[in-house]
Amino acid sequence: MRLILLGPPGAGKGTQSQRLVDKHGIVQLSTGDMLRAAVAAGTPVGLKAKSIMEAGQLVPDEVVVAIIADRIDQPDASKGFVLDGFPRTVPQAEALDKLLADRGLKLDAVIELKVDEGILIKRIENRVAEMTARGEKVRSDDKPEVLKGRLDAYRAQTAPLTGYYDSKGMLRSVDGMAPVDQVTAALDGILKPSKTI
Repeated sequence: MRLILLGPPGAGKGTQSQRLVDKHGIVQLSTGDMLRAAVAAGTPVGLKAKSIMEAGQLVPDEVVVAIIADRIDQPDASKGFVLDGFPRTVPQAEALDKLLADRGLKLDAVIELKVDEGILIKRIENRVAEMTARGEKVRSDDKPEVLKGRLDAYRAQTAPLTGYYDSKGMLRSVDGMAPVDQVTAALDGILKPSKTI
């Protein structure tokens, strides 16, 4: 089972990815985690990524795709994976299609967690207020203005992926504003017919 979960920051992709991992015995592939692991392992592509990151630059698509290629070739990914944070752009999605086709693989589903951005921002504002009231330190990425910036970036770069995958007949949508267990049940309903491994 090979999946992509799409949705803006705060949509619950991480929570649902972990549930899919636990239920289906697949691996969660987070680009950030994979980049750090490749750098730590000193792989050729990891060393290339390290020099780019140390220069304060964004890691180019071809390096990220090479890291994903290395990762999906590892034995624990043989049963499948859920991609978290990749692809972020249509060119990355096209590169992923080619990467999978070269291995005789394909995606089983692309699922969008649809959310109301206004409610997401309100949730963050409430969480920050509660944490502040309890005297807890608020992480910089938990601030509403940071979330707004991340949502803007998502709309500009990643939201076009919904059209890309919809045009291929692969996109399914789930109400990401529903309670966590209902979102999980909706995902299960979409994935149930899939018998591919």
